[in-house]
Amino acid sequence: MAEIQPTGRAIAAVELSSVGVGYEVEDVMLKAASVDLLIARTICSGKYLIIVGGLVSDVQAALQAGLAAARDSVIDELLIPNVHESVFPALGQSVVLDRDHAGALGVIETFSGTAALAAADRAAKAARVTLFRIHVAMALGGKGLVLMTGSVADVRAGVTAGAEEARSRGLLVSEVVIPRPSRELFADYL
Repeated sequence: MAEIQPTGRAIAAVELSSVGVGYEVEDVMLKAASVDLLIARTICSGKYLIIVGGLVSDVQAALQAGLAAARDSVIDELLIPNVHESVFPALGQSVVLDRDHAGALGVIETFSGTAALAAADRAAKAARVTLFRIHVAMALGGKGLVLMTGSVADVRAGVTAGAEEARSRGLLVSEVVIPRPSRELFADYL
């Protein structure tokens, strides 16, 4: 996957129950404001996910226009006006860890890709962790997954904060901290 390069510091996501409406909403969002299309695709269980980034005012305008066009198809939505900068490379799956950098492993699993974005942002703001993957809904039955590393204390703090965000949305599946993971768990990232 290509590296995601944002033009600003805001991000918005809309998860829809209809693929057809998803295409329509994507078109409306892109025409409503100057935003970067970060992700727009079908996801598991016949849903459609749209994630845009850019300047706060543009992202807000695009989200509002998209929600108005979505009618009754919205499953979940999210706006983060001041998103943590580490969310973008982790979402684009462009983070490479060096062997000495991989520490404890933190995992947050959510029932939606949108909730995973919210959890990742909260985790990165709460602790000195390295987000290295945000997986939104593909090949996960519509779930989201956040992977992070750092010191045991930081990973615990990040997972706790991110899991609380997902829990408050009613969308937390699991929260895991592995203090001394085997290097094989990081094989794709080292």
